[in-house]
Amino acid sequence: MTATPTPAPELPAGRYGKTAGPGRRRAARLAMIALGVLAVALAAWLALAGDGLTWKMVGFRVDGPTSTQVTFDVTKDADATVTCRVQALSESYAEVGVQTVEVGPAGTATQRVTTTVPTSELAVSAVVESCTAG
Repeated sequence: MTATPTPAPELPAGRYGKTAGPGRRRAARLAMIALGVLAVALAAWLALAGDGLTWKMVGFRVDGPTSTQVTFDVTKDADATVTCRVQALSESYAEVGVQTVEVGPAGTATQRVTTTVPTSELAVSAVVESCTAG
């Protein structure tokens, strides 16, 4: 014997709120697209908003227990002045010397800088800890 299909029972009126009609779906879709465009714009701005200041170690030479010579490249706006903090480190990575170097305006964006860091004991490594504009 074949049963005749019966329609689903009606939902209680007002219990689950209004069903999403075509206008509400379209508004939700437009809001999601707008949020996506905003997220992409924010990501692009964050990627491109850097100040263009970078530095790269070229090398160092330990001259003895009292000094270490450090060479590094700084890339910045050609007319900007930046201050770099250079460290000499011991075998246990302790700071045994520090030198603050001011890199002034130049005709090119990238400048090679060599500085001598006075040390309190023998250094085994050297790093440019930071460079800041201003």
